[in-house]
Amino acid sequence: MVTGTEAARILIVDDERIVRKALRQKLTMEGYYCEEAANASEAVEKLATSPADLAILDIKMPGKAGNELLPAIRRSYPDTAVIMVTALPDTGLVINCMKNGALDYILKPFNLDELALSVQRALRIRELEFKVKEYQHNLEQKVAEQTREIRRVSLGALESLVAALEAKDRYTAGHSRRVSRVALAIGQMLNLSEDEMEDLRWGALLHDIGKIAVDPDVQNKPGKLTPEEYRQVMIHASEGAHIVEPLVNERVFGMIAHHHDHYDGSGLDQTADGEAIPLGARIIAVADTFDAMTSDRPYRSAMTASDSVVEIASCSGTQLDPVVVKALLKILWLRDPA
Repeated sequence: MVTGTEAARILIVDDERIVRKALRQKLTMEGYYCEEAANASEAVEKLATSPADLAILDIKMPGKAGNELLPAIRRSYPDTAVIMVTALPDTGLVINCMKNGALDYILKPFNLDELALSVQRALRIRELEFKVKEYQHNLEQKVAEQTREIRRVSLGALESLVAALEAKDRYTAGHSRRVSRVALAIGQMLNLSEDEMEDLRWGALLHDIGKIAVDPDVQNKPGKLTPEEYRQVMIHASEGAHIVEPLVNERVFGMIAHHHDHYDGSGLDQTADGEAIPLGARIIAVADTFDAMTSDRPYRSAMTASDSVVEIASCSGTQLDPVVVKALLKILWLRDPA
């Protein structure tokens, strides 16, 4: 394709050799690089090996007509401008060609100077179309970058809020960050993609954001919760998902909304079970459970790593996803095989 001062490449497609020769001579004198094709098949072969900036198509040719070749060129080579040539002033045919993407049409016998002007005009339109596409691409890229930055700053503010809330209670200080580290280790073990890992990071960091809607006295109660108190605490999953909804994608929303769902469907008011629960939510559930077990709580002291392994294994297939549990146990074994 032509760039800068490079000569534009023009493919002349016409079954009449004398016409191709006349067009080639004129356009070569105008500074263009020209190639010829006697029919649609030759044109397709030429374009496959050397895409043109502009194609001049004769409508009436043996085999596939130019107006039949036009849609194929526009579909396979959208950057190639097309001018149609016809000996018959069929208005309906011409209009159809323009609808299919031709930029101009020329009637035979033609004036070579007018043809040169038509070529110049078509290439100029093509150049302007490129500039519009480039502007749109740059604008979309800039908007996307700004959106990502706004999202990053906003999510960072929420993360700081979670950290500040957790810091008020020595039992929960650093909980979300620890859950995030464990969840990401599990995600790596499960070969999640880079995008999935980034979503998992945010889902884990913000999984407890909804606790700002829970009564602190209930949340930090040292004894066993009543059924009503337990229900009140558990609303933090749905509340948290709705708090972050304007800032996150559907995957992160699902992680936060479902991170307390039980794998066997026995959780409070849950609407999904098994693999219908988002994978990120199943990973966070295991990481959350592990951190809760290995951290001090108002109602009990932290378990040892070995005790937590036994407890988590016992929840495999019921509360927790067995595949995710297996990944965590493998990580713990690699970290401390003794």
